[in-house]
Amino acid sequence: MSESEVLENIGTAAVKRLRNSKLSAGKPFMINSDELPSGQSYLEYPNGKVYIVEVSADSRSFVVLDTLSAREGDSVRLRHGIS
Repeated sequence: MSESEVLENIGTAAVKRLRNSKLSAGKPFMINSDELPSGQSYLEYPNGKVYIVEVSADSRSFVVLDTLSAREGDSVRLRHGIS
Protein backbone atom coordinates (compact mmCIF):
# COMPACT_ATOMS: atom_id res chain seq x y z
CA MET A 1 0.00 0.00 0.00
CA SER A 2 1.40 3.41 -0.98
CA GLU A 3 1.85 6.27 1.45
CA SER A 4 -1.01 8.22 -0.16
CA GLU A 5 -3.33 5.21 0.24
CA VAL A 6 -2.38 4.92 3.91
CA LEU A 7 -3.09 8.62 4.44
CA GLU A 8 -6.40 8.33 2.60
CA ASN A 9 -7.43 5.40 4.82
CA ILE A 10 -6.50 7.37 7.95
CA GLY A 11 -8.53 10.36 6.73
CA THR A 12 -11.53 8.22 5.85
CA ALA A 13 -11.47 6.54 9.26
CA ALA A 14 -11.30 9.94 10.97
CA VAL A 15 -14.31 11.24 9.02
CA LYS A 16 -16.31 8.11 9.89
CA ARG A 17 -15.48 8.53 13.59
CA LEU A 18 -16.48 12.21 13.49
CA ARG A 19 -19.74 11.34 11.71
CA ASN A 20 -20.60 8.65 14.25
CA SER A 21 -19.75 10.98 17.12
CA LYS A 22 -21.90 13.83 15.79
CA LEU A 23 -24.89 11.63 14.95
CA SER A 24 -24.66 9.78 18.29
CA ALA A 25 -24.75 13.16 20.07
CA GLY A 26 -27.95 14.06 18.20
CA LYS A 27 -26.24 16.59 15.94
CA PRO A 28 -26.27 16.77 12.13
CA PHE A 29 -23.25 15.86 10.02
CA MET A 30 -22.31 17.99 7.02
CA ILE A 31 -21.23 16.22 3.85
CA ASN A 32 -19.40 18.57 1.50
CA SER A 33 -19.54 17.42 -2.09
CA ASP A 34 -18.28 18.52 -5.48
CA GLU A 35 -21.57 17.15 -6.85
CA LEU A 36 -23.41 20.21 -5.54
CA PRO A 37 -23.12 23.84 -6.62
CA SER A 38 -20.76 26.06 -4.65
CA GLY A 39 -22.18 26.98 -1.25
CA GLN A 40 -24.40 23.91 -0.98
CA SER A 41 -23.86 20.80 1.13
CA TYR A 42 -25.66 17.70 2.27
CA LEU A 43 -26.75 17.71 5.91
CA GLU A 44 -27.42 14.29 7.45
CA TYR A 45 -29.46 14.04 10.65
CA PRO A 46 -29.45 11.27 13.27
CA ASN A 47 -32.87 10.09 12.07
CA GLY A 48 -31.30 9.27 8.69
CA LYS A 49 -32.81 12.17 6.77
CA VAL A 50 -30.50 13.98 4.35
CA TYR A 51 -31.12 17.50 3.11
CA ILE A 52 -29.44 19.75 0.60
CA VAL A 53 -28.70 23.02 2.39
CA GLU A 54 -26.91 26.31 2.04
CA VAL A 55 -25.79 28.70 4.75
CA SER A 56 -28.38 31.38 5.50
CA ALA A 57 -27.71 35.06 4.85
CA ASP A 58 -26.95 35.65 8.55
CA SER A 59 -24.48 32.69 8.54
CA ARG A 60 -26.08 31.29 11.70
CA SER A 61 -28.25 28.57 10.23
CA PHE A 62 -29.01 26.63 7.10
CA VAL A 63 -31.66 27.06 4.45
CA VAL A 64 -33.08 23.72 3.32
CA LEU A 65 -33.17 23.59 -0.46
CA ASP A 66 -34.30 19.98 -0.89
CA THR A 67 -35.17 16.91 1.15
CA LEU A 68 -33.78 13.66 -0.22
CA SER A 69 -35.72 10.43 -0.29
CA ALA A 70 -34.38 7.52 1.78
CA ARG A 71 -32.98 5.97 -1.40
CA GLU A 72 -31.28 9.23 -2.42
CA GLY A 73 -29.81 9.64 1.08
CA ASP A 74 -28.45 6.09 0.98
CA SER A 75 -26.92 6.84 -2.42
CA VAL A 76 -25.20 9.99 -1.10
CA ARG A 77 -23.74 8.05 1.84
CA LEU A 78 -22.56 5.26 -0.47
CA ARG A 79 -20.93 7.67 -2.96
CA HIS A 80 -19.09 9.42 -0.13
CA GLY A 81 -17.98 6.18 1.53
CA ILE A 82 -19.86 6.70 4.79
CA SER A 83 -22.64 4.14 4.49
